[in-house]
Amino acid sequence: MSKNPRLLPWLGPAGQRSYLVTDDGGRSHLSRLADEMEEVQLQAGDVLLGHAADMLKDDNVQPWELRYLSARLYEALGDALRVAESRGDRLPNPEDDDTDPDDTPSPSEETAS
Repeated sequence: MSKNPRLLPWLGPAGQRSYLVTDDGGRSHLSRLADEMEEVQLQAGDVLLGHAADMLKDDNVQPWELRYLSARLYEALGDALRVAESRGDRLPNPEDDDTDPDDTPSPSEETAS
């Protein structure tokens, strides 16, 4: 079983964080679904940024339009931060790495052999 539960990109029924604990190395149906959802969320945020850039250049944009855009950007930022946290949690911990950085040969040592 995995040591660290994966933070999923969606909230539970009561708005709580949802986690996946698996021993399949990220190959399960739910893991792949989470990967796809993260990609959709990040793409939606990118599209929103484009809309925001266009709206900020428009002198005729209405205050309610900006409020709506702000609410969607708020949601997209929350999604992006959750994706970043989830992906960051799944990165290997450098402290767990068995290799000693002091054992790495310098470039001059590599060329000398």
